[in-house]
Amino acid sequence: MITDKEYATRRKELMSLMHSNSIAIISAAPEKIRSRDTHYPYKQNVNLSYLCGFPEPESVLVLIPGRTQGEMVLFCRDKDPLRETWDGYREGPGGAVTNFGADDAFPIADIDDILPNLIEGKDRLYYAIGKDPEFDKHLMDWVNHVRSQRGNGALPPGEFVDLDHFVNEMRLFKTAGELKVMRKAAEISANAHCRAMRASKPGVFEYQLQAELEHEFVVNGSVGAAYSSIVGGGKNGCILHYIENRDALKDGDLVLIDAGCEYQNYAADITRTFPVNGKFSDEQAAIYDIVLQAQADAIAVIGPGIEYNKTNEATVRAITQGLVDVGILQGDVDELIANEAHRDFYMHGAGHWLGMDVHDVGDYKIEGQWRVYEPGMVVTIEPGIYIAPGNPNVDKKWHGIAVRIEDDIVVTKSGNENITSGVPKARDQIEALMAS
Repeated sequence: MITDKEYATRRKELMSLMHSNSIAIISAAPEKIRSRDTHYPYKQNVNLSYLCGFPEPESVLVLIPGRTQGEMVLFCRDKDPLRETWDGYREGPGGAVTNFGADDAFPIADIDDILPNLIEGKDRLYYAIGKDPEFDKHLMDWVNHVRSQRGNGALPPGEFVDLDHFVNEMRLFKTAGELKVMRKAAEISANAHCRAMRASKPGVFEYQLQAELEHEFVVNGSVGAAYSSIVGGGKNGCILHYIENRDALKDGDLVLIDAGCEYQNYAADITRTFPVNGKFSDEQAAIYDIVLQAQADAIAVIGPGIEYNKTNEATVRAITQGLVDVGILQGDVDELIANEAHRDFYMHGAGHWLGMDVHDVGDYKIEGQWRVYEPGMVVTIEPGIYIAPGNPNVDKKWHGIAVRIEDDIVVTKSGNENITSGVPKARDQIEALMAS
């Protein structure tokens, strides 16, 4: 669990990056209607969660460096016994102070009266404009209210600054506390993948494996899946973001599962591919081993000072070489790489940042140059090969084979750590697990 001390440290770090006479405003995510009068499960604005952990909608976090009365102000819903009977417990301003470290807390209904006074006189206003158009309008109304008082000496902010630029860079580097939570998310997710492997057999439906995964997520304390679980049997595995999960699994096919849980606001992201019946065919084994080697080559590259794109280059070379070796591609490997011949079979990159979002924030390039790995970063490595059914340029024996293998990798001072190694990926280990 992320401690109150860590949240306070994050806020202090952010405010140290801000202008001395400034204010930062972070609004809660709006609730989203699913259908008529029902809502999707609520998911807080991740940056607000990152800075204070407050989970409720209709809240606004305000940070004011150097404010005498306290630097953290939180607006939230007031206590309301009737609404709490219908919708659940509310912290109220008292709870915001006691449980979430606010120096001052006010009912959200009072924000129009209070926030313009906090904005007035500040040189800079830090805010992630464009994320929530409705709140953008409220913010401009408050700023314009201050402008309207110029005749009385009120001064509106002279500069707006994108808050995400600062918070995203902070989120890219995980602390020991964050990594502890992410290892737990990885452990739960790895066990879920093992459970799905053991449950697989011809005739089982994709959604049944999804249920096995997500049951394991929830029964171990996760809120559920960190993203829509992908369970693609046979040709469905060739659809990169396949989430229908409605088809029966067929004897002789592979099934590709891309799924991870969300645990205490942090995501895991694992992909495994395995035979529905527990035994790889020769063609499946050949493609699988190419992808496995590509992933191993990429992970071996990761360490402090290595450019981010080196992992992608490693996967491209291994996959291109492997496809030449099995006869799917023909020609000189270097020329094929230069011509991006792999793109017909491997059309995505090697991975992405991972953290509170499954595709987490953080720049991949700085001033046009690939950034280098540094300790505390967490990245996925997920090469794949997808041979679409009906591909006229490939022998039919390969058609419909899709393989992706993905793990979550922490950059350490001396190299890297694979935190999702709890689920097997060597072919003999997978077959042994499924046989058990």
